[in-house]
Amino acid sequence: MGPVFKWGFQIACRTYGIGCKMCTAMIIQRLTRVCLFVLLLSLPGFAGQKISPTDQKTASIGLTVVKDANGKPVKNAEVVLHLINNHGKQMQEGLELKTHDDGKAEATGIPYGKVRIQVIAPGFKTHGEDVNVDQPNIAITIKMQKPAEQLSIYK
Repeated sequence: MGPVFKWGFQIACRTYGIGCKMCTAMIIQRLTRVCLFVLLLSLPGFAGQKISPTDQKTASIGLTVVKDANGKPVKNAEVVLHLINNHGKQMQEGLELKTHDDGKAEATGIPYGKVRIQVIAPGFKTHGEDVNVDQPNIAITIKMQKPAEQLSIYK
């Protein structure tokens, strides 16, 4: 008569001459393997848990960059957006944009909170300001100023 199987475990190990301690060790080893396998399969589900996009409010920021002197648009100005954490520190990840010919740029999916906006354009002072994002649509106009004349002792 052959061995009896129940749920994949050998119950009657004595048929093959294996002692009771060895049979118990084999069952424990199989259970350990099954538990590790189930644990390894469930890890990817827990590893990437973040706040889902539906739980976090996001906004759209519309930027218009113009010259302070005459109000004309500044094209190809570089706009950099950095999120600011609760301690006032700038986070590493940022978003870089360029303005179009009409001086406009738009960023969507910006989470609510503080955002640091920096605008860099050749021939103008670098502009920087912190904005509190607390509504779904925000329109910001940035007036770029010409740099002040530098003083020199050689003039």
